[in-house]
Amino acid sequence: MRLPLCFIAATLTMAATLTAQARPAADSARPAPPVAPGAETAPVVTHHEVKVGSRILKYTVTAGMMPLKNDQGATEANIFYMAYTLDGATDRSKRPLMFSFNGGPGSASVWLHLGALGPRRVKMEDEGWLPAAPYQLVDNDQTWLDFTDLVFIDPVGTGYSRAATAELGKKFWSLQGDIRSVGEFIRLYLGRNERWSSPLFLVGESYGTTRAAGLASHLVDRGIALNGVILISTILNFGTTDWSTGNDLPYALYLPTYTATAWYHKKLAPDLQADLRKTLAQAEQWAGTDYLVALARGDRLTGAERERVVQQLARYTGLSPRFVDQSNLRIELGRFMAELKRDDGATVGRLDTRFTGVNALQGSERADFDPSMSAIRPPYTAMFNDYVRRELGYQSDLEYYILGGGIGSRWSFDSDNEYVDVGENLRAAFARNPHMRLFVAFGYYDAATPYFAAQYSLDHLRLPPALKSRVSSGYYEAGHMMYIHLPSLARLSGDVRGFVGLATTP
Repeated sequence: MRLPLCFIAATLTMAATLTAQARPAADSARPAPPVAPGAETAPVVTHHEVKVGSRILKYTVTAGMMPLKNDQGATEANIFYMAYTLDGATDRSKRPLMFSFNGGPGSASVWLHLGALGPRRVKMEDEGWLPAAPYQLVDNDQTWLDFTDLVFIDPVGTGYSRAATAELGKKFWSLQGDIRSVGEFIRLYLGRNERWSSPLFLVGESYGTTRAAGLASHLVDRGIALNGVILISTILNFGTTDWSTGNDLPYALYLPTYTATAWYHKKLAPDLQADLRKTLAQAEQWAGTDYLVALARGDRLTGAERERVVQQLARYTGLSPRFVDQSNLRIELGRFMAELKRDDGATVGRLDTRFTGVNALQGSERADFDPSMSAIRPPYTAMFNDYVRRELGYQSDLEYYILGGGIGSRWSFDSDNEYVDVGENLRAAFARNPHMRLFVAFGYYDAATPYFAAQYSLDHLRLPPALKSRVSSGYYEAGHMMYIHLPSLARLSGDVRGFVGLATTP
């Protein structure tokens, strides 16, 4: 079964991204170098402070490796982690602990770490645009450390985390293998750091939301109940984003993101340009009703019916009726990225459709690359490698796999002849732990994990009203990594602060 990789790591190679076929991030042909387990080494511990509002937070950073061992005691992998704990918080039963990871599969935790959650962040332009090198790391006055301790996890094959041998790597490079290994890390961390009594949270981004949903049920089945789960740029049901022939669902679920993008680039009719949220409400209503019905009817549409759909689809996408008609009413993402601003000689981004790029040939059918990833990756790569060595004193000659390169085999989604859907895992976690809460963060300009597709998945969890009331959300006028946009960074921090407070109140 072909499955889409609709998350951050897919952007390494744009051609691979836009065909939406499941595989780990590019460079997967280059296996991670084997690392002999050897003796376990002590983590590096440093002490710092950051100003948040009028307060000074003093905190400790612990950077190290957690060995994953088999039943015979042999180390099969080492997981690199970085933990931030607030100094002076002596009552651990009242101090929340949050485990964080990004997606891919194949992405390190650097994006959430140095973009939103940690006390240091990569400085981008206020709107999220690429600054000029040399890049800077600045204090993050929106750090989540103000209300929770933080542990950033790099799953096996990302960051500095390595399997003991290339062959053993296959054990971890699958949907279930990944969940089991990260779950084992969490169990070990709780024991080694005496945090079993702390309120517990997970936060995942992109494919990390898939992992978080799977972990929520995996952990509770092993006696580890979560207070809350935070999903940022969510993908639960892969059928909502797969462009396979015969699967019409993504065309409708992507439409509101196309509308938001056209609105941002001023490609809509004047009445639709007036108010983004009102326009999106209209687009969502039409996409979920008339458009879905038209797609389902296929060749049974009459000429007049088809023309009405053409005109409405053109109206909500900012594309020409001729292009819509020639696309058979079905506009795949890569073609939209290339077409929306073709007359301006530009393409739009995938992770964040506010960004624009330039194709080698203006007449190309699809975008050559994702300009948003091209803007984000260099400063995050440079600043992590500088930070971990210079400020934290953690020295390693290993390559820190930011995005791809460390997964030495094709990722297995453990799914035969069906789409991956971890919504059932999330439902099961709620059923077993009715005190758990869920917060979901959506970016209007995220075309990697479109917000309406995530809404669709959440609307199909089959939760009873009492549990559904424990699900909350936030919408941000930015993309997949909404926190690179300074106003969204502040809003997200405030929203999550309120969520954590609610989830830790009896």
